[in-house]
Amino acid sequence: MPHVRRTEYPTVDPSYELEYVEVIHRHHKRTPYAANTFPVETYPWYCDDENLFFYGTPFPTHDTNRSANTYWSVYTSSANPLTPRGFNGTCQFPQITCGGLDDSWQHGADLYGVYHDLLGFLPQEYDPNFVSFRVTNNVITSQVASMVTSGMFGDKAQHNLPLLIQPASIDSLEPAFTCPAANKNFSTYGPGSNDPGWTAHLKAASNLHAKLDAISGVPSTDSGFHISFDHYFDNLSARLCHAKPLPCNASNPSFCVTQVMADEVFRLGQYEYSYLYRDAGARTLEYSVGKYGIWIAELAQNLRDAVHPTNTSSPGKGTSSSIKFRHNIAHDGSISHVLNILQVETMVWPGMGSEVVFELYKRKVDQQYYVRVLWSGQVLRSSNPTLGILDMLRVEKLVGYFDGLVGQRAEKIPSLCGL
Repeated sequence: MPHVRRTEYPTVDPSYELEYVEVIHRHHKRTPYAANTFPVETYPWYCDDENLFFYGTPFPTHDTNRSANTYWSVYTSSANPLTPRGFNGTCQFPQITCGGLDDSWQHGADLYGVYHDLLGFLPQEYDPNFVSFRVTNNVITSQVASMVTSGMFGDKAQHNLPLLIQPASIDSLEPAFTCPAANKNFSTYGPGSNDPGWTAHLKAASNLHAKLDAISGVPSTDSGFHISFDHYFDNLSARLCHAKPLPCNASNPSFCVTQVMADEVFRLGQYEYSYLYRDAGARTLEYSVGKYGIWIAELAQNLRDAVHPTNTSSPGKGTSSSIKFRHNIAHDGSISHVLNILQVETMVWPGMGSEVVFELYKRKVDQQYYVRVLWSGQVLRSSNPTLGILDMLRVEKLVGYFDGLVGQRAEKIPSLCGL
């Protein structure tokens, strides 16, 4: 997906000075989830072109025992009679791929090319008092972060570098905390519901579903593949993202998913995300506010702290108000909630690497603060009349909008979620 790059970056009037940046983007490309693979996959998928490291080391490392740099190597045993679901080979499902790691590095390099090379905002070398990186409890985001940071700061970032992460039960970035009211709301119009706006497209696409089932061997009773197009979308898009052929029937190699069929799945997936996060009406905003309101409150507080630095947060943890560049690596649902809360004019399914950037500027002539929001590298357009084109909007207006939805420090969320 497009993101901030020097060649397309929309520069601002020099009368504005950049003061703070917060980035949130989806991780980069991966293998599909195991649940989204077919009962029998007709070709293997190998991941021998990368090492995904899993190890711990004492800190500080001076004069202590050192750890080996251990990584996972997937294999199957001849003594194990069970067959893994989906693809044979040497990958986990899901896992970040070598291509996804390369894309992550390039993403970091592109951001550095704008915020250091073009604007002179980022320091030349990694500075934990200026820059922080945050990930979710899904390990893929940490693996992406390792390449993003290297793309940004090169060899200096290839040593010990902290990634902020919240406890799994309350993680606001993924999000992973429980919001029963939001889940109940979603169940009335989302996958598995009887909402006419949702079921209409499934009925209209029943012939496509039948063709895909016949080719893939997925039973028509498999609800995961039939309450939405999510599973087929993930399966087919992951193949094409990695230049792999579209699948054919295990018993009839000439009976295959065509590009036309795949494109139809992708269009239906775009429709689904637009419906779930915008087109189903006010309940979509209520859903995202409940599910993602805490992260939005954290963003609002970061903007407040950038305007009025206090240095009351924990030093050395990337949470101090001295931090001027915060980088969050998250998921498609995370980005969808942000776009929904901003009431983006045209909603899409956020692809791999999809990015939203919040830039805080101070106008030199009056010392007032303004916010610009970039989506896919360009100024975001909101259908909300309070926000409109998010290009140099007074920061008080955006923070006030957020506070009205979730309250300062997310004080409204416990009651909104029914906690």
